[in-house]
Amino acid sequence: MTWPGVADALAAVCLSLGALLTLVAAIGMLRFPDLLTRMHAVTKPQVLGLLLVCTGLALRLRDPGATGLLVLVVVAQMLTAPVASHMAGRASYRSGQMRTDLLVVDELTGVDLEENRGAP
Repeated sequence: MTWPGVADALAAVCLSLGALLTLVAAIGMLRFPDLLTRMHAVTKPQVLGLLLVCTGLALRLRDPGATGLLVLVVVAQMLTAPVASHMAGRASYRSGQMRTDLLVVDELTGVDLEENRGAP
């Protein structure tokens, strides 16, 4: 088997696994009851799924320009996904939309949220 054949087979595996993880994330989004469990179910497989899809695309396209762009997409996703999920969780806590009976540890109880808001 030649290198292009091996790369195409690896690309197919990566693309299939990435699509499967994205499907798992979507099912988790629909099945879990509250915001925190939904965020946990969505961010982890979604980031790994995107990483696998981008790897599969890079293996299939074999173009240095496209591979560089895909690396930038993965780096941007890895940097922004944790921050976005943290901010969504914090905003839902502040607005009272979380089910506090499901929390094991609540480190924000008794914290003045208006005092610790950060930047305006």
